[in-house]
Amino acid sequence: QAHVEESGGESVQAGGSLRLSCAAHDIFSIHVMGWHRQAPGKERELVARISGGGSIEYADSVKGRFTLSRDDVENTMYLQMNSLKPEDTAVYYCRVMTWSRGDYWGQGTQVTVSS
Repeated sequence: QAHVEESGGESVQAGGSLRLSCAAHDIFSIHVMGWHRQAPGKERELVARISGGGSIEYADSVKGRFTLSRDDVENTMYLQMNSLKPEDTAVYYCRVMTWSRGDYWGQGTQVTVSS
């Protein structure tokens, strides 16, 4: 059954690093893969996304600190997060957009950054 699986969320101290992974299982014709996050009391927001052609877009708040990459052979996406700040604390969701079968979302992985 098609689904998205996220991993890598943890509790870290400010200045630390984490690497999130998103694996797309049994999902075909993938167009864009991306990470979104939602902090308590806030709306879900885009963190970064990458198209099949390799074009990457980052939110201004993470530019220079986060790096997104994608392995099309394994249908996996990675988000390397460095210099983490308390305001990065959120549930991070992977979103997989396909050309013809709609979007798939993961269940989320918690990232907590303490000061």
